Amino acid sequence: MKNFILLGSCICVLFFASCNDSDESGTATVNVRLTDGPADYDAVNIDIRGIEINSNGQWVALNFPNPGVYNLLNFKNGTDVVLGQAVLPEGEVSQMRMILGPNNTLVVNGVTHPLQTPSAQQSGLKFNWHQTLAANGAYTVWIDFDAGKSIVTTGNGSYILKPVIRTFSELTNGQIKGYVQPAAAEAVVHAIVASDTIATAIPNTDGFFMFSGLPQGNYTVSYDADDGTGYVDENTGSVTVTFGQITDLGTKTLHP
Repeated sequence: MKNFILLGSCICVLFFASCNDSDESGTATVNVRLTDGPADYDAVNIDIRGIEINSNGQWVALNFPNPGVYNLLNFKNGTDVVLGQAVLPEGEVSQMRMILGPNNTLVVNGVTHPLQTPSAQQSGLKFNWHQTLAANGAYTVWIDFDAGKSIVTTGNGSYILKPVIRTFSELTNGQIKGYVQPAAAEAVVHAIVASDTIATAIPNTDGFFMFSGLPQGNYTVSYDADDGTGYVDENTGSVTVTFGQITDLGTKTLHP
């Protein structure tokens, strides 16, 4: 009888342990990377001190091993850098925020200018990222810091950082890539819906360009040569963007 009672107690203990385990929430891994929209400057140096993610209404700090100054212009045309990783409970993610330090500068024609960022230093730059995290899931999210749209010139010739930031994940990443030649055309490439420019790319020295994080849909891609080069602008027909695929436009050659 004593053995029976002991065995029954063990079964009860195991039963309750199983119940408790089933009530525990699972976790998901989120990897965060930084990329950039282009800008016609020598450098846009942003002092990133921390990243936080709002998970189920609570701010959780990213494991961010390399805080410091990042030149946003190093991360264009599909290039990015890993910022860090967070393990979050399953559930809803609504926002992220970036904490900036004081060492933000802009380099124009070889001259370095301070970037004023008062509000960012106090509470962080908040931007939306809506995602439902599943238990045992692994997610990658890109912070797209649009350097060109984020710099405001004041009347006295100084510069203010008013960040324009968006996020996209592997599930919401529409992409277009291609090349534009010749380099002498100094072309800038635009992704356009109707009359709205959705994204702009400044090609690399070899002519390569890439748009990332585009919404699904149909686009016109405009290749705009610099006015002083004598080359003629050209547009594509309808270009279809689908999440999870890269639309390759090949090489576009502009002519005088």
